[in-house]
Amino acid sequence: MSRPANPVTVPLTDYSPKHFLLAVMDGVATVTLNRPERKNPLTFESYRELTDFFRACAFDDAVKVVVMTGSGGNFSSGGDVFEIIGPLVKMDTKGLTAFTRMTGDLVKAMRACPQPIVAAVEGICAGAGAIVAMASDIRIGTANAKVAFLFNRVGLGGCDMGACAILPRIIGQGRAAELLFTGRSLAGEDAERWGFFNRLAAPANVHAQPHTQAAELAAGPTFGNAMTKRMLEMEWAMSVETAIEAEAVAQALCMETEDFARAFRAFADKRKPVFEGN
Repeated sequence: MSRPANPVTVPLTDYSPKHFLLAVMDGVATVTLNRPERKNPLTFESYRELTDFFRACAFDDAVKVVVMTGSGGNFSSGGDVFEIIGPLVKMDTKGLTAFTRMTGDLVKAMRACPQPIVAAVEGICAGAGAIVAMASDIRIGTANAKVAFLFNRVGLGGCDMGACAILPRIIGQGRAAELLFTGRSLAGEDAERWGFFNRLAAPANVHAQPHTQAAELAAGPTFGNAMTKRMLEMEWAMSVETAIEAEAVAQALCMETEDFARAFRAFADKRKPVFEGN
C-alpha cells in the first residue's frame, strides 16, 4: 500500500488526477469516479488520491463546491473485490488496521474540507461507495439508484468509515441499524423518503441537477458556507448551550467578511447581492 507518486497540487484547475476525472469550472470541482466497466470501484490508490484531493481543496479558494459522481450509469460499487478484498485476506492485523485507517481518512478529509460536497447518485451505490455518498453534504439520486452498506454481507461489521456515527444522523438510528445489520439495498424512492437523498432527479437530469445545486451554493457566501459545514459537524458533540455560544462566535466572524457588507449594501439598494468569497 505504497503512496501514489501523484501529489495533489493547487490550483486544482491545473491538477490531473490518475485515479478519477476532475473538471473545475465556475467555482465547481466535479470529481467523477471513472471505471465504468466495473461500476467505478475504489482501489488503494484512488482512496489515497481522493483523500489528498479533498485535503487540497482547503487551499484552493477558487473552488467553492465539489460535485461527486460516477460514470457509466453507476456511482460506485465500493472497494474493488480483486484489487482490495483479495489482498486484505492475506494481511496481518497491523496491515489491516493501516488499511481501515486509510479508508477512514477519506471520510475525514471530506468532512474537513470547507467546500460543500454534492453527490449525484445513480445506479449502484454500495459499500465504500455508499460511504462516499453518505460523507457528502447533499445527495441527489435517481429512482433506479440502489444504496447498500454491504459490510455484513462480506462477514464484517457495519461499523466502517464512520457509518455508525454519520448514517444515524442522516436517516435516524433505527433505519441506520436496519441497513447496517442487514446490508440490504435501499431503492432510490425509499432513500429519498428516509432522508438519505435530499431529492430525486430523472436519470437524464441526475448530473445536471446537482450542478444546478452546486452553482447556487458557489454563488453564496464562501466563508459563510464553510462555517455552516464546520458547525454542522462540530455541534453534534456539544450541548445546546455550548452550541449556541459557538454559533455566536462563528456568526460574529462571518459578520466581519466583506460579503456580509455586500449583502447589506445590496439590500439597501434593492438588488440581489453578488458574493465574492471574502
